[in-house]
Amino acid sequence: QVQLVESGGGLVQAGGSLRLSCAASGRTFTSYAMGWFRQAPGKEREFVAAISWGGSTTYYADSVKGRFTISRDNAKNMVYLQMTSLTPEDTAVYTCAAGRIATIARGYGIDYWGKGTPVTVSS
Repeated sequence: QVQLVESGGGLVQAGGSLRLSCAASGRTFTSYAMGWFRQAPGKEREFVAAISWGGSTTYYADSVKGRFTISRDNAKNMVYLQMTSLTPEDTAVYTCAAGRIATIARGYGIDYWGKGTPVTVSS
């Protein structure tokens, strides 16, 4: 019912900015909370940010608060992750997901996953 495709990843210098996009298909997109996760080589998957279906509620991991901003445009079926002040520790494959706002930050209640887009931050 919902397919998610990420884009916008690439190579960026430390201190730089990058915006990731997640394109969703399906008529029920607006009903889902959306989240971003990341996984670095040899590391566990980590929650990054989430946003409610209406966009009024957001959550962020402590490691990205003040640097990353999640947003959505339901009319375009798009979710974004604006990343600023990037550091090499932000290097990972970033994946978007659709699920419940109450549990998505813990990795629960997720109905759909994208395949991810890699982000590499150079020193």
